[in-house]
Amino acid sequence: MITEQAAHIDELVRVAVGENSARDTIIHQSWVRCVSEHKLDPVVLREACIVTSGRLREHRDAMDEFLHTARFGLEMLYRQIAGLGYVLLLTDAKGITVDFIGDPTFNNNLRKAGLYLGADWNEPNAGTCAVGTCIATEEALTVHQSDHFDATHIPLTCTAAPVFDPSGKLAAVLDISALRSPEPKASQFLALQLVKSFAHKIENANLLNRFRNEWIIKLSGSAEFVDVDPDYVMALDSSGRIIGFNNMARQLLARELSKRPEIRLRADGCNISHIFECGIDDLPRFAHSRPTAQRTLRLRGSGTTLFAQTLPPPAKIMSSESRRNEPALPTPLRNLFRGDATMADVVTRAAKLINTQMSLLITGETGTGKEHFTKALHAVSARAGKPFVAINCAALPESLIESELFGYESGAFTGAKAKGKKGLVLEADGGTLFLDEIGDMPISSQTRLLRVLAEREVTPVGRNKPVALNIRVIAATHRDLVDLVKAGQFREDLYFRLNGAVLALPPLRQRSDLEWLIEQRLLKLAGIHGTAYSLTAAARAALLAYNWPGNIRELMNAIDYGCALSTGGVIDVSDLPERITHAQPETKSFGKAGKRSTTSAATADQAEALLVALRDNRWNISRVARAQGVDRSTIHRQIHRFGITTPKDLV
Repeated sequence: MITEQAAHIDELVRVAVGENSARDTIIHQSWVRCVSEHKLDPVVLREACIVTSGRLREHRDAMDEFLHTARFGLEMLYRQIAGLGYVLLLTDAKGITVDFIGDPTFNNNLRKAGLYLGADWNEPNAGTCAVGTCIATEEALTVHQSDHFDATHIPLTCTAAPVFDPSGKLAAVLDISALRSPEPKASQFLALQLVKSFAHKIENANLLNRFRNEWIIKLSGSAEFVDVDPDYVMALDSSGRIIGFNNMARQLLARELSKRPEIRLRADGCNISHIFECGIDDLPRFAHSRPTAQRTLRLRGSGTTLFAQTLPPPAKIMSSESRRNEPALPTPLRNLFRGDATMADVVTRAAKLINTQMSLLITGETGTGKEHFTKALHAVSARAGKPFVAINCAALPESLIESELFGYESGAFTGAKAKGKKGLVLEADGGTLFLDEIGDMPISSQTRLLRVLAEREVTPVGRNKPVALNIRVIAATHRDLVDLVKAGQFREDLYFRLNGAVLALPPLRQRSDLEWLIEQRLLKLAGIHGTAYSLTAAARAALLAYNWPGNIRELMNAIDYGCALSTGGVIDVSDLPERITHAQPETKSFGKAGKRSTTSAATADQAEALLVALRDNRWNISRVARAQGVDRSTIHRQIHRFGITTPKDLV
C-alpha cells in the first residue's frame, strides 16, 4: 500500500504542475481544483474528519423534515445492496454526513475510513471524493480507488448523486461506498445507476411532501411509467404558477425557456401556459381516472409530446367555529389531550407518521404517558389487530436479554426449554415493537439490537439462518440519550437508527389540559365502580396547584386514591395523598406571563431570545421558524428543551 500511495502522490504532483492525465475529465479537474483552489498538499495524508455530536445535531436539525423523507429512500436502497459490502451515506449540501446505514459489525473500520455518521466529505477538506466533487459539480459520479486525491482513501470506491430541493438548489448528496471493491472502475456502473435512481425518488418524495396542498403534475415520455415513476414532477399554485420541480423537470424547463428568451424561470415562478399548450383550468383532464393515451401534453417550445398525470389539491373541509383550530385526528389520538398546544403539535406530527416504516423515539419524563401514546399510535395504524409487544429494557436482567429479546432454539444452552423460545422481537412480527426505557439497555446488548433494526431480521440463539422481520419500532426514554452517547453508555449509531422522528411529550406541569385529564379519570372510574365521583372545590384547587413530578401516572394514582377514600363519591381535600395537600405551591417554568424560572446559564440567553421571538410573533411557530431559517420541528424542540409553554390565553 505504501508503494501504491507513493505512485499516486507522484501522479498528483505531475497533474499539479500541468501535465495531462488518463483520468476522467471530472476527476482531473477536481485534482487541479484541490491544488490550485483548495491549496491541498498531495503529500499530506489526512485522517477522516468526524464532526462533534453537537455540530452533527445542528446539521441534522437544519434539514429535519427532508431527513424524514429521505430515510425511506435510504432504507429501500440498502435492502437492495445489503450483503454486498456497501455503506450508504446521506450528506447535506456542505458535505456533512447526516444519515448512514451500514453493517454495524464493521463500525470501527467504517469510522476510521470516514464512512460514518458525522464525516465531513467536502472537497476543500477531503480532496477529490464522490460527495465533495458531486457538491462542486452537481453531477453524479464514481470516484474509484486511486481517483481519490488523498492517498489515504485509495482503497475506497465511492459513488454519489446530487439531490435537489424543489427550488433547484442542492439539498443533499446520496452516496454508496465500500471499503474494498474489484479494481476495474466499471464494476461500479450498477452502483451509479442505483444512486441516481434513488436520488431521483427522494427528490420526488420531498417535492410531493412539500407541496401536498398544491397542484402536482407528473410527466413522462412513457405512457406505462407516468403514473408510477415519472421523469418530471412539478408543483403549481392555484393560478398555474410553477412553484416547485424535481431536477429533471428543472432541466426540461431550462431547455424550453432557452428557446423563448422573453420568458425566464424566475424565483417567483412562471406560468404553466408559458411551457405547455394548456392552462390551469385544463389540468383536471389529466387525472388518473382518464385513460393514459388521452393524457398527452405538448411542450410549446420544442413541440415534444409527454404523457401527464395531475393530482389536485386536497379539498378544504370547513369545520365549525368552535373546532376551527383542532386537527383532524383519529379518535384514539384525539383522546390523548384536549386543547393543549404542545400535545396537539406532537400528536398531529405523529399522525402523519402512523403508517411509515420510520422508527419513532418518544421522549419525556417518567409518567408522561409514553406507552399509552404508543398504544394509541398502534391502534390507528395499518398494524392494528397485529401484535403490540412492549419491552421494558430496564426490567430485563442483563443475563437474559439475548434470549428474552431474540429467542433461542431447542437445546441452545443448558436450561433452555425443550421447544425453544420465540423471543419478544419475533412475537412482534407484523405489528409494533415498543422498546420502553431504551436508555437503560446495557451497551453489550445494543449491538445485537442495532443489527436487528438495520437488517430487519433476527437470528435466535442456536439458529444459523436469520428470520425476516416486519415490525414497526417505537422506542421511549426519560433519559437524555445524547448525554449517554457522549458518556459512552449508548451507541451513537443505534441512537440515530432509533430517532427517525423524535416526539417529545411535555410534563404534566406544562400542560394546559390538567383539569380535562382529571375529569376523564373520574369518568373512567365511575364506569368501573358504578359510582359518580366529584371533587370539592378545595380538592380541585389542590390538584390544580400541585406540580406533579410523577406526571400523569402520579395524577392517576392520586385520583384513584381519592376515589377509594371518598364518602358517597365526593372527594374532599382530606381524601387526597398527603404529598399533594402538604405541597408548597411551585412556580411553573413558563406560565401565562411568560416569565423565566430556572434555566442553565449556557442556554439562558437562547431561551430568552426564543421567548422574545415567540412573543413578537404572537406565538406563531411557523413565522418564527421562517424568520430563523429552520423547520418548525426545530422550534418545537427548543421550546421543549427550554421549558417554554404557550400562554393559556393563546391556546
